[in-house]
Amino acid sequence: QVQLVESGGGLVQAGGSLRLSCAASGRTFSNYRMGWFRQAPGKEREFVGHISRSGGSTAYAMSAKGRWTISRDNAKNTVFLQLNSLQPEDTAVYYCAAAAPTTRGSEYDYWGQGTQVTVSS
Repeated sequence: QVQLVESGGGLVQAGGSLRLSCAASGRTFSNYRMGWFRQAPGKEREFVGHISRSGGSTAYAMSAKGRWTISRDNAKNTVFLQLNSLQPEDTAVYYCAAAAPTTRGSEYDYWGQGTQVTVSS
């Protein structure tokens, strides 16, 4: 089992920034591909981006490219999502997720409880 706890959400004005953190415990963190997702009210959960086990590779949804950055610190069992140039449409609950070494594709095995990001206009 892997436990994930997100933090860093809050209320920010349009154009502002936030840095989300996701602390992992329970297994060897560096064995897990980590992803970030978000879910806005009344909408389905959507992929934001992911980072490889080593941190050497990242991929982002089009909505995130050029604005946001995912990084990880395997020594601290933490993955980060730097949110820049936030807009009201970015308001959502943001979740981190972990994929076990044997999990392929876009599947994830463990999820955090989420952290709310609210962007005011």
